[in-house]
Order: sequence, then C-alpha cells, then structure tokens
Amino acid sequence: MRIPAHSVCTAIRDDIVAGVFERGSRLTEEVLARRYGVSRVPVREALRTLEAEGFVSTRRHAGACVAEPTAQEAADLLEVRQLLEPLGAARAAQRRTEAHLKVLRGLVRLGQERARAGRGDDLRSLDGWFHETLAQASGSAGLTALLTQLRQKIAWMYAVEPAAEPVASWAEHGAIVDAVARGDADRARALTAQHVERSTPAHRLRFPGGGGREGRGGRGDRAGRVTVRSSQHSVNMASGRN
Repeated sequence: MRIPAHSVCTAIRDDIVAGVFERGSRLTEEVLARRYGVSRVPVREALRTLEAEGFVSTRRHAGACVAEPTAQEAADLLEVRQLLEPLGAARAAQRRTEAHLKVLRGLVRLGQERARAGRGDDLRSLDGWFHETLAQASGSAGLTALLTQLRQKIAWMYAVEPAAEPVASWAEHGAIVDAVARGDADRARALTAQHVERSTPAHRLRFPGGGGREGRGGRGDRAGRVTVRSSQHSVNMASGRN
C-alpha cells in the first residue's frame, strides 16, 4: 500500500493495535517502508514517536520491536482511564458546544435503538465514537490526545466482552450527556466514573500471564480479566437515566 508520509505513524500504530505486528516482533525500517510505500525517513520518525507512546521498544542488537507490556502495565492503563475519563466529562460539562451535544445525543439515540434491537455489532463502534466525542467536548487538546492514546493502548492490550446489559449501559451514556448539557460538572464526573468502573471487568487481557504481575490496584483472574479498585462512590442512576 502507499500512504502519505505523515500518516505512516498512524498506519503502523493501527497495525500494532490490530495485531498485524505481534508483540515482540521486529520492526525494520526497510520492510515497513516497502509495506507503506514510503522512504525510510518517515518510518524512522514514526518509530521514534511510537516508542515514546509505548507501542515500540528498542532492543540492543535487535533494533525496534513491538513492545511487550506486562500485565501490571496493562492494569495501570485501566486505572488511569478511571481517572482521566471522568475528568474529561467534567470539563465537557463546562466547555461543550451545541455541536458536541448534537453529536452526543445522536449517538445515544442510535446506541439505545441498537441496544433494544440486540444489534451488538454496532454498539462497540458507537461506544468508541461516543467516548471520543465526549473527550473532544472537554475543549482540551492535551486531554483529548491522552484519552485517544489511552483507548488505543487498551484496545491493543485487551479484548472487551459485550456489555451484559447494553440497554442499561446506553442509559448511562444518556445520563452523562444530560449532565453535560446542564453544565453539571460534578454529576458528569461521578456518572462517568461509575460507568467506567462498571465496564472494567469486561476487559480481558489478550496476553494473560504474559510477563509481569498485575498492576497496583489490579487483580487478574484465570480468564485474563483485570479488576481495578476505584475510590469513586456509587451514584444513584435512577434519576439520571432516560
């Protein structure tokens, strides 16, 4: 394939997340340049960026390789998610635009329709789009970039089981949007924290037992799931569901 030089980093990252390049495999500039139809210069720059992001590591005598995160590092990502996503929702309540609200409400409507119809294949992409839009509504480019990278790394390290109660899950999305629309930052933060905490047990490590102990605050089970403790208090969802 031939892609623009500035898109090489995105292409390599996407292939790592998708499992095209396995954990620990070598990433040679020559092979990558040939694969993406570019010179070795943008490939070299992309590998440096991906190393800074944690997707690539450089080994002595081997060069650039796909990183091999430990179970502890993977568990840490879920813990960081529990901190950053509620912050993003709180910021969104203070900074969102009408355009953001329109997209969020449209996604909630579609998600609720698909959930009631049992169309689970659509829900994962809608959920990703929802959380991406919520991050963008925070009005913070730095926070949005962090959350985007966090979601990419979680998608790389974890397989996520479908929500056991998708209708209830999308009701939670709706309650978050209601709080954001009202400008209620505290409620948006609390509802998002609860939503993220509830979804955490559905994450199953793609490499259970693969090099390291579970992260601080995390516990792995035999199926490779990781449970992360949260300091957030529970929130009564009854009044917030639509």
